[in-house]
Amino acid sequence: MRKLVLAVLLLALGACDKDGAVKLPREVKTLAQLGETVVRQLDVSGTGQSARADRAQDKVELSPLVRGEKAVGHRDFIAAKRVLPRVFAGMQQDFYCGCSYEGKEVDWLSCGYVPRKNPERAKRIEWEHVVPAWVLGHQRQCWQAGGRKNCATNDAVFRQAEGDLNNLVPAVGEVNADRSNLSYGAWAKQPTRIYGQCGTVVDFAGKRVQPREEVRGRAARITLYMHQRYGLNMSRQDRQLMCAWARQYPVDSWETRRNARIVSLQGEGNYLVSQPQRLAELCQ
Repeated sequence: MRKLVLAVLLLALGACDKDGAVKLPREVKTLAQLGETVVRQLDVSGTGQSARADRAQDKVELSPLVRGEKAVGHRDFIAAKRVLPRVFAGMQQDFYCGCSYEGKEVDWLSCGYVPRKNPERAKRIEWEHVVPAWVLGHQRQCWQAGGRKNCATNDAVFRQAEGDLNNLVPAVGEVNADRSNLSYGAWAKQPTRIYGQCGTVVDFAGKRVQPREEVRGRAARITLYMHQRYGLNMSRQDRQLMCAWARQYPVDSWETRRNARIVSLQGEGNYLVSQPQRLAELCQ
């Protein structure tokens, strides 16, 4: 399409006399103007989304990343995983199913968990991004040029967001894999369970996840915080759902305790937890 339009423009602009004066019939002038418009639209549609995301995220306040376990500050994802066990010490329950765990080993009996398909991955705890890494990066130029690995290597905003402790929770590995980068949703009061007694369900056909009721407020506050903190786009429908959950399920003791530990390690927690009154500002 772009080549065709450019060809038309060249033909039109080639209608010049020996002195360079353009002698264009009205129809050719009109065609040339339309061609210029189409080229501009192609340029915008091809790069506009990632460019807008980069411009929004370029305004993000970045902090120098730290690596030491005793240091205070933001970390990349690898360094974040080293301190996350301290964040959840004495709170060893996975996010989506409420399963107890020790180290990286999940206790299925504690939550009535039954593997859906992948028992090996279901045995271990993994660190889940509540706002998926795909959402953090897919609109950025780094993702277009080389995906998550390229972003983690070359994009400072993505690196900080990927390792932000506010966005990381323990999850049964199988559920983490099934959730992937699917959005949260709510569609059934008592959905058919797919992991034994686990209250979180995945609708693979509809590409959505309904988290168990106990963590919906937590998930909503994390999601709203991350989108605000890192200049991420959110659909109107998703924002309405997150705001509704954040209002319906107030801050609890788990969030308060976790947030205090994140502040001590990262220097910055989730303001929607420490200052819940700010929810009204965000969800007008």
